[in-house]
Amino acid sequence: MQRMTARVLAALLFTDQETMTAGDLSESLATSSGSVSTAVKTLTVVGLIERVPAPGSRREHFRLREHAWATLMSSQNQLVKLMMDVAEEGIAATGEDTPGHRRLAEMRDFYAYLWQRLPELIDTWKAGRTSR
Repeated sequence: MQRMTARVLAALLFTDQETMTAGDLSESLATSSGSVSTAVKTLTVVGLIERVPAPGSRREHFRLREHAWATLMSSQNQLVKLMMDVAEEGIAATGEDTPGHRRLAEMRDFYAYLWQRLPELIDTWKAGRTSR
């Protein structure tokens, strides 16, 4: 994660406010609105934060998304799938019984395991959270 993106995430994690505007974030972090805008865009795309309506305000308000971490891991499943596919392509391009082939097979197997287990782990985690 880029430094400014991490700083914006930290500001939203630690704030006592329900939401923050880009201006609030810029002021709090003593940085430019452009830097905050780029970071907010990144965090929104990966599902960690969301825009929320603020009655009576023309400014966009942001907050940490509920179940942000599970959402992040769910969207990261696409990265896991991509890594699995890349490893498979590498395996096809290498000769059997080579160090590269063995390393790529391990990579594929690891990501295949994650691909299979992540949804179950997220569901188990959510179920545990709601029972508390």
